[in-house]
Amino acid sequence: MTKEVFIKMYKIMAYIERDPETGLYVGTVPEISGAHTQAETLDELQKNLKEVVELCLEEMTSEDKKRLPEFIGIQQIEVSV
Repeated sequence: MTKEVFIKMYKIMAYIERDPETGLYVGTVPEISGAHTQAETLDELQKNLKEVVELCLEEMTSEDKKRLPEFIGIQQIEVSV
């Protein structure tokens, strides 16, 4: 008898910016504590982000995973000072 394994897919949003001092792309996943990485290219950053999110999710309990917030959107705000 074989054991069935169910894998849940997660759509996780990352915040990406370029560090002005190093020129590196920095990716952060706000809803997962400790999920951040950096890279020289966007392709490398995406690979790194996927890896760090997978590692973080593997360490989370099922209850923690149920409490991940739902991504709604990002707004860019322009202000004058």
